[in-house]
Amino acid sequence: MRDTGVQWQAGALEGLLREVRLQESRGGGPGIRKVLDWLHRQAGVHVALVTDDTGTVESSTAGFPHEVLAPLAPLLARMSGGQLAAAVTRSGALHVRCEALGPHEPRPVLVVAGPSKPTPDAIALISHTGSVLALLRRAARSDRIWHDYQHRTHQLRFAVLSALLSGEPLLARRMTTGAIPPLLDADRLRLYLLQCSPEDRDKIVRAYQDPSGYHGSGLMVRCPVFKDHVICLLADDEEPDGSGMQLLGHAQTLHRLVHDNPRYALGISGGHPLHAAAEAYSQAAHALAGARTAPGRVAFYHGRTALAGVLPHQAAQEWARTLLRPLDTTMKTSTDITRLAMSMPRSAVAQLLGLSRNTVSAHLKRTEVSLGLDLTDVRCRAAVNLALVLSSSCSAPEPGHDQPFSTLDDLLLTERAAAWAAALLRPLQARHRRTLQAWIDANTDAQQAACSLGISRNTVRTHLRTAESVLGLDLLTAGTGIHDVVHALHIARIRAV
Repeated sequence: MRDTGVQWQAGALEGLLREVRLQESRGGGPGIRKVLDWLHRQAGVHVALVTDDTGTVESSTAGFPHEVLAPLAPLLARMSGGQLAAAVTRSGALHVRCEALGPHEPRPVLVVAGPSKPTPDAIALISHTGSVLALLRRAARSDRIWHDYQHRTHQLRFAVLSALLSGEPLLARRMTTGAIPPLLDADRLRLYLLQCSPEDRDKIVRAYQDPSGYHGSGLMVRCPVFKDHVICLLADDEEPDGSGMQLLGHAQTLHRLVHDNPRYALGISGGHPLHAAAEAYSQAAHALAGARTAPGRVAFYHGRTALAGVLPHQAAQEWARTLLRPLDTTMKTSTDITRLAMSMPRSAVAQLLGLSRNTVSAHLKRTEVSLGLDLTDVRCRAAVNLALVLSSSCSAPEPGHDQPFSTLDDLLLTERAAAWAAALLRPLQARHRRTLQAWIDANTDAQQAACSLGISRNTVRTHLRTAESVLGLDLLTAGTGIHDVVHALHIARIRAV
């Protein structure tokens, strides 16, 4: 008889484990209701899981008599508070058995009600089921904690990235006091922009995350704008210098990921001080545009001299200062948002800063009114972007300077600017250059450019993708290379007149 009871318990426990595995395979949480229903079928009792001393029912079988709970309130409060582990009582004609689950208060209580006292085998099965429910709840809680942790670490990494892109490494340190990422102690960084399938991004970021939520001396952040990009900031001493130096750390990891996944591509910036992370991002975006069609799908930024670096120093500073002077009386936030909007769409700026698109548009409108310019026009944006670059990279004009004032065309007509434009446009085939010119003339409207050229919109896009590849400039994703193309084509046009 005892052997029969043992066999019944073993079979019942095996059934309980099968039910738990079934719920686990289906996902969606611990499946407590399904386990309670299973216990009802096995032991012929109705069951409820009460989660606090007020009698809140988390889950119960369909026919559970809820009226038994009110008289049990004092008993349930003692059990929830850890004063009792188990209790047996009666409520009217029902036999009621209560078992507290788990080690921590307030403890949930398993309440079992039936017309008669359960058999010893049923009592054992009820206790085993209670233990399994406690483990399921603890596992579910651990899952929630894990997901919360991953969310918080992503938020912190994103905050550090945002501070660095704003040129404020000290702000990044203040935000991470007590858990400063090693990257912020580096002298220089290099930015890797990994293009991968959107479903792989979280896996990649988590796979190389250390216990502190960072990535050793690096930082991997899911791009908030482009769902197939991972932004990877690595200390420059981890990176190759382009001369065949052996790859180390996460640099090697990223190269291996691209090598093993034909749909991946990687753009790599040059080395930059921490406060110049925005420039590093722009370089990596340009490199990624070329990497998509490059052998091995990896490309380094080629190091082309920036237009601001070839313009007459004093005259360029004065032109930039004159253009931007009205912003001195505008909110700094508007100027900062304008600076970001020069290299990404307004919707992307809104996502990056956690603002509404209408708020971003309002700040840009304030800048437009101050400058008297239309920032939806690609040529106006190119001029403002050049002025912002000059104002941030050059010192103030020397006092007593009496050189005649220069217009932008005056600056672009210099021999060095002409040589810069010729070098930038040289790799383009004639048909791609015509498409690029028509696209700029159409204010980057591909459909309008297609109509003016008498070709399809898809052909325009194909030509632009080819131009991206040969120029090594991002034109269609973040659009960080459009300003250089606008100035280069304008220089070519005004010198031909």
